[in-house]
Amino acid sequence: MKNKYMPTAISLYINYFVHGMGVIILAQNMDALGQQWGTDSAGVAIVISSLGIGRLLVLLVSGALSDKFGRRPFVYLGMATYVLFFAGILFSPSIGIAYIFGILAGIANSFLDSGTYPALMESFPESPGTANVIIKAFISAGQFALPLMVGFIVSTGMWYGWTFVLAIVIFLVNGIYLFNKPFPDQKAADSETAEVTVKKPMGKVKFAVEGVCFILYGYISQATFYLVSQWLSKYGSEIAGMGDTGSRALISYYSIGSLACVFLTSALVKKQFKPIQFLVIYTFVSFASLLVLWMFPTPLVCIVSAFVIGFSAAGGVMQLGLTVMAEMFPAGKGTVTGIFYTAGSIASFTIPLITGQLSKTNIADIILLDVGIAFVGFVLAIIIYLRYNKVFTKAKA
Repeated sequence: MKNKYMPTAISLYINYFVHGMGVIILAQNMDALGQQWGTDSAGVAIVISSLGIGRLLVLLVSGALSDKFGRRPFVYLGMATYVLFFAGILFSPSIGIAYIFGILAGIANSFLDSGTYPALMESFPESPGTANVIIKAFISAGQFALPLMVGFIVSTGMWYGWTFVLAIVIFLVNGIYLFNKPFPDQKAADSETAEVTVKKPMGKVKFAVEGVCFILYGYISQATFYLVSQWLSKYGSEIAGMGDTGSRALISYYSIGSLACVFLTSALVKKQFKPIQFLVIYTFVSFASLLVLWMFPTPLVCIVSAFVIGFSAAGGVMQLGLTVMAEMFPAGKGTVTGIFYTAGSIASFTIPLITGQLSKTNIADIILLDVGIAFVGFVLAIIIYLRYNKVFTKAKA
């Protein structure tokens, strides 16, 4: 079946390819940026934490404003602000100035999320879970490609900034492409969604229970894969004894696992498997694979674990969590997106600060921290699963 919003969706997905690069571009260029700013890895980690502050500043508000003013303005705001981030980092002479541009990156991410996730759910009301999970495929593709680019640049002695320039160019070209593409009317889309939704949460949904669990899960799911994406390369080189190229490639294996999960999950969701069914399984696999990675830090274990963690923690489980939350709290998709991802933005802010300090003593402690975080996520996923079934069982009754 043809969907008139497919060209729009393609453009929105391309934005998240660049976002995937942006999430790890500071970590992948730690040495070059540390020299530019006169600091070490812990100092760069402080700048990385600024992305979380930027998301915190505007995400909750931008989600509500997206419901009021539409999706397109926030998508363009996100693209423009991201361009300022990539350009600003290249010319930042110190941590202080870089921190400001890092905040802009977090703001850009918030704008994109507030416009994109609701737009996709409204464009594809019969398969909102699949539409959201595909975002993760493009994020993973960006995270797969960037380490390869950085590795090539380092090995050839080229200027580190070429990857930043590439990101800017993609945004500019994509912005022109998106200019005349249609966006769905969210009020009409909400009515259409109501018509195609098979189940509605007619049982009593308690924000103090389900809502709080989703907020905590938003934090945990973001923290689990964000921590790995920032520190896996360092863990491979310093703890597992891998070389520079091999340790950087771990992020690519991680991204391949994420892509594999996206395609598998998308196929299964289309076959009437529910997003809620994946939360418990994927979160448990994340916990188990992180535990193995911490207990047996060898190059082979790092490679296998990178793939499995990418599959389970970064393969769209956060997007599925948002889809389930929107199903249980169907009023105002932009607001729900803002609430859920605000929790994730707190993780983006706090995790780099914590791990930056841990990196001064032992990188292995960072992975141990992630083991504990993933275990808490597993417990939350079980609670959400039980509450979801209880609510919708009542609805059916």
